[in-house]
Amino acid sequence: MLKEFKEFAMRGNVIDLAVGVIIGAAFGRIVDSVVNDLVMPLIGKIIGDVDFSNLYIPLSNKIKQGMALVDAKKVGPVFAWGNFITILINFIILAFIIFLVVKGMNTLTRRKIAAPFIPPAPTKEEVLLTEMRELLKQIASK
Repeated sequence: MLKEFKEFAMRGNVIDLAVGVIIGAAFGRIVDSVVNDLVMPLIGKIIGDVDFSNLYIPLSNKIKQGMALVDAKKVGPVFAWGNFITILINFIILAFIIFLVVKGMNTLTRRKIAAPFIPPAPTKEEVLLTEMRELLKQIASK
């Protein structure tokens, strides 16, 4: 059983998947930072000093106007639409980057496919057999 597990874990696909997941998680954190720390503050500034991370609609009378989202969630339910907008922009950026990566991979794959197929040169045996066939045709036609 241990041997089977080792064979499974050391397969190329499993290692590739693990590397992909680790890199994907790290890349996701980078995109989160770009969206939360760079994009959303700029959009908030352009709209008029809006902090998207604290935009919500209180769904309880216990929540006082102007509370931070974290504090409001402790008091009662909230409809955190600003957080949703932030996550949506995050998703759009990630989806676009994945689209570009897949498009690049498809372009490389098409180039490989588009390369003309050059058949291998005939072997010595094939050349001799072809010559023999031609000689037999000549003898048969006489």
